Amino acid sequence: MKTILIATDGSPASDDALELGLELADEHHAETVLVHVIPGADVLATSLFGPDGAVPHVVTARDRAPLDAAPARACERGVPVTTRLLRGETADEIVACADSLEADLIVVGSRGHGALASMLLGSVSRRVLRESRRPVLVVRGVAAAA
Repeated sequence: MKTILIATDGSPASDDALELGLELADEHHAETVLVHVIPGADVLATSLFGPDGAVPHVVTARDRAPLDAAPARACERGVPVTTRLLRGETADEIVACADSLEADLIVVGSRGHGALASMLLGSVSRRVLRESRRPVLVVRGVAAAA
């Protein structure tokens, strides 16, 4: 493996994915890219009948937090990383970034919501699995395994 893309959102499941992804990167001496995806726009609810419009999402410190914390963890392992803050639909952006990097592996966490919640909320890890032509490693969080 030459390039590993690790998606992070600061959740416990993505922290587990980060740890395993960094371990693999260290073992394979792979270039490691950490990504976090923020929305491209914020939906405005200006009426009782639902959203009326959207405004461009303004990047905040909270948006950058997952990418600010992750490099320190990589440094502890001696794994050099680059970070990318992406905008748009989470799964689409992860897959597109992996394609542009010609990543050999995508590592994502799974929160393990269960069938009903995944159906209602969607699942980023499932969408990445479905959309990607590249190998995807889904790491179930500790909470999901319990």
